[in-house]
Amino acid sequence: MTALLSVKNLKLSFSGAESINEVVHDISFNLNKNEVLGIVGESGSGKSVTALSILGLSRAKANPKSSVCFKGQELLNAPKQVLKDIRGKKIGFIFQEPMSSLNPLHKIGAQVAEAILIGQKISSAEAKSKALELLNQVGLKNADVRYNAYPFELSGGERQRVMIAMAISNKPDILIADEPTTALDVTIQKQIIDLILDLKKSLGMAVIFISHDLKLVAQIADKIIVMYKGKIVEKGDAKSIFEHPAHSYTKKLISSINVLKNKEKKYKNILLSIQNLSVRYTIKKNILGKTTRFLDALKNVSLDIKNGETLGIVGESGSGKTTLGLAISNLIKYQGKIEFQMPMTGLDFRKNVQIIFQDPYNSLNPRMNILQIVGEGLKIHKKELNNNSIEKEVISALEQVGLGADDIKKYPHEFSGGERQRIAIARAIILKPKLIVLDEPTSALDVTIQKQIITLLKNLQKKYHMTYIFISHDMRSIMGVSDRIAVMKNGSLVEINSASQVLNHPKNDYTKSLIKASIF
Repeated sequence: MTALLSVKNLKLSFSGAESINEVVHDISFNLNKNEVLGIVGESGSGKSVTALSILGLSRAKANPKSSVCFKGQELLNAPKQVLKDIRGKKIGFIFQEPMSSLNPLHKIGAQVAEAILIGQKISSAEAKSKALELLNQVGLKNADVRYNAYPFELSGGERQRVMIAMAISNKPDILIADEPTTALDVTIQKQIIDLILDLKKSLGMAVIFISHDLKLVAQIADKIIVMYKGKIVEKGDAKSIFEHPAHSYTKKLISSINVLKNKEKKYKNILLSIQNLSVRYTIKKNILGKTTRFLDALKNVSLDIKNGETLGIVGESGSGKTTLGLAISNLIKYQGKIEFQMPMTGLDFRKNVQIIFQDPYNSLNPRMNILQIVGEGLKIHKKELNNNSIEKEVISALEQVGLGADDIKKYPHEFSGGERQRIAIARAIILKPKLIVLDEPTSALDVTIQKQIITLLKNLQKKYHMTYIFISHDMRSIMGVSDRIAVMKNGSLVEINSASQVLNHPKNDYTKSLIKASIF
């Protein structure tokens, strides 16, 4: 059988000011028609740069002896027109970070329609109809209304669904999915996997499915490649690799899948009280500028957050959990009351209430190096520190999240998605705030690093008596860190209780469905 895609002796390198750094070391694999190939590995293993290089989307340079052939056509160093005719038409790509891939100035429906118009000779009206159909197909709620929304008006999971709609719009021969379910809640994860498998079956489409989650990949892949530090350390059929791993690294990945458990504690003193919190977004105006349609992102949410505890907030994309975190951080307008039990205003509030955003790439200034990014808060809030002292504290914070002194002069684009998330965590913890709002802090991390980050957060919390609001769609992560769990649906708080009670004795039907859909 002739392979649809053949990768041979692929070596990829980044050129620095003083040296050349090889990041992918002589890897080879084939992808056949109607086959799903899973590529698994930690952040920085080389899996994403390998996928990007297939379409010439990476800055990495390939060795002259390397080859990437699609239907007999060599893609490495191919003319721009050849790649243009293949990208999005013959090979679709779902990127890991949808916010950096979607145009913030264009409405999401128009962006999906544009992808269709590029690949198909149809009218604008037909493209709009197809775009709506695709948005419904990938599970975007109220697609007819959200068609005219901008990317910033959608949750992370909703933005990822828009990216998937664009990637499949022209029925490609190959779909490359780079962490396509990372930002999605567990119920939508299954829908997206089922959707990809249905498309594979109906179109004879091949899929390259990239993820740090080996158990997730094992559900969809026919064959699996395990990558570590730019090399393929193990490959074979999915069942054999998952049930009988041969390499020590593969065994480590599998062992990291086990459910994390938190020794929950009860806290008495209240740090802040939330009363009747509501947030309403305008989603449509008439020609006079009057609001004709709006979205209630939060509806009369009331709860107390105890000093020193970790409150987990879980729910599907669009449930309002991120909006709640933004309101508490005073980053959006809201109705209702948020009252801290200690005076925190102005700079003192910004020092003591930190937030870690879901999408680290867009929260890190691309023009600043890591020393400047992580040390920025120190310059504002600890003016007594000189540059040497700031550098020492930055290095200490980076080491706590698994990075080091060698990284301080680098820029965000030089790091993988998981590494950028660690930088964002270092930036938040360096000021040792009273409260940290963590919006999907482990969603971009591989399972081995998830455990390290959760352990780190818990140790820092114990040492500095910080309070956490831990927002996630991943029940596994929520259970590993939370003392109490609040469950949200459609902007409302439907259940709140201790973590053990929510997991073992859920009261709300929606909570039960979340637990049932979770991959433990």
